[in-house]
Amino acid sequence: MSEQDQEKILENLQQMAQNNGLDISDEIAKISKKLQSSQAAASKVWERVELARHSDRPRTLDYINMIIDDFIELHGDRYYGDDPAMVGGIGFIDGIAVTVIGNMKGRNLRETIDRNGGMANPEGYRKALRLAKQAEKFHRPIITFIDTQGAYPGLGAEERGIGEAIAVNLREFSQLKTPIICIVIGEGGSGGALGIGVGDKIYMLENAIYSVISPEGCASILLRDSTRAKDAAAMMKITSKDVLNLKMTNGIISEPEGGAHKNPSETAENIRSVIVRDLQDLLSRNPSVLVKYRNKKIRSIGQFSE
Repeated sequence: MSEQDQEKILENLQQMAQNNGLDISDEIAKISKKLQSSQAAASKVWERVELARHSDRPRTLDYINMIIDDFIELHGDRYYGDDPAMVGGIGFIDGIAVTVIGNMKGRNLRETIDRNGGMANPEGYRKALRLAKQAEKFHRPIITFIDTQGAYPGLGAEERGIGEAIAVNLREFSQLKTPIICIVIGEGGSGGALGIGVGDKIYMLENAIYSVISPEGCASILLRDSTRAKDAAAMMKITSKDVLNLKMTNGIISEPEGGAHKNPSETAENIRSVIVRDLQDLLSRNPSVLVKYRNKKIRSIGQFSE
């Protein structure tokens, strides 16, 4: 229901009360205050959505260049081809050899087109899995940067098995005997995010979002009104704080005031410090134990008790 519709209903209630000689001004004031509070909350959530989608927000390769030393990008899934929407390679962080995988949106219109807006095809997820398996073989930890609206829903992607590619990644990443750290740096959209989002530690940047569907898609399907994306965003609990409260992530990585794009190097250093800290812990653990607790964490998501 839009703000205009809500105001119209309140006016109609007031008019009906006057026509029937009733004084419900206190009740209407309470309802009005509650609606205003709800609208303010929705606006704050939408500010996060806009920051997560900001055109100047640092992308995966930006963070890689600021955090990873001697990075070498690797290409291709060895089945079909390469997918520019999914990048990956090997490098060092604090002297530790790591494999890095991430969704890559464009920094400008030309690059956005070339990289399909960060929406990967099946070959992107199969490339990610190839690199992850290689990391397991050589005992390298895996770091993933998540930033996508979702996997590409095109006809070609469906023909080449996008659903199967993501499903296989979910299964295989849950069983990889090497540490995995996942960080949502912008948008974490649906299965497109989950395809590289299974890990021992999962974090979100302060202004990142994580959701099963875009606010616009939710508004169109469930609210039957695409203009109510703000309301849908608030309902879905997609902010970093909401997702942490749902116990789906391990923590929130702070950003500079105004968003990561205001000071990319500060944001990168915040990410780097979390990665280095967790690698020291995770690398000390038995890989089989990592897998055990990773699966335990996955299966606990969504459980509740009354």
